[in-house]
Amino acid sequence: MEYRNKLVLAPMVRVGTLPFRLLAAQYGADITYCEEIIDHKMLKCERRINEVIGSTDFVEKGTNNVVFRTCDEEKDRVVFQIGTSDAVRALTTAQLVCNDVAAVDINMGCPKSFSVSGGMGAALLSKPELIHDILTTLKRNLNTPVTCKIRLLKSPHDTVELARRIEKTGVSALAVHGRKVPDRPRDPAKWNEIADVVSALSIPVIENGDVFENDDVERIKSATGASSVMVARGALWNASMFSPEGKVSYEAVKREYIRKCILWDNDIKSTKHTLKEMIIHYSCLELPEGKAVIKSESMADLA
Repeated sequence: MEYRNKLVLAPMVRVGTLPFRLLAAQYGADITYCEEIIDHKMLKCERRINEVIGSTDFVEKGTNNVVFRTCDEEKDRVVFQIGTSDAVRALTTAQLVCNDVAAVDINMGCPKSFSVSGGMGAALLSKPELIHDILTTLKRNLNTPVTCKIRLLKSPHDTVELARRIEKTGVSALAVHGRKVPDRPRDPAKWNEIADVVSALSIPVIENGDVFENDDVERIKSATGASSVMVARGALWNASMFSPEGKVSYEAVKREYIRKCILWDNDIKSTKHTLKEMIIHYSCLELPEGKAVIKSESMADLA
């Protein structure tokens, strides 16, 4: 897995399922992260080949609940992101999927309560020994590339020191979200603090934060020195922003997303959530289209 000069789809809860990852790749994303999947949940799963649609599914035992779905088409670019607070659980989870994905990533940046309350995500930022334990355990036991994604700490010095400790574990790359835990999405990403991390490390650093247009990519790489750029909201609103040829219409992207959701039998709740996020950015859920999406009970309704 090469991490330099890449356009990367960020992990997004309830959005980064197989159809959206394939959509982003179709428009030019080189690496696509799945949504964060909690280790406890994955450990209840078994691997199944879905011959009807041609996917590899990790399904909760005793149910038909698909926790993670992938396919051969994305095998060389999909990154499986784990939410964890324990090295053994992280390794067991990674071993379940490592032959079906391009890399494994540990989420150390999510500030949301469901993640932090379980000692996962951004809660790990204050536990450098546990970070070291998780990453070195994965590196010792996997042939698959291992990475992690962090946020900025309280001071630039603290962020750089943590990044150096992470680099010493042997990870292949480090993604850095240019905001601190208390920051909100409306707060500007602190590109200068990412630049401090880049200059301190020799491994590739992936910048995340405030990438909305394809034109932003080179500007951000120039400002930070980052090897690659990761896109979240910009891709959610219009995945064609990955295309160097420029965006296509949001209407066309929506239609292509729905088509992929039908082809890959995506979960209706996930599909509706993603569509609503797209609509809210460009329009309003109170208008006829938004109301119709909310009322939809099937893929046919959405289509």
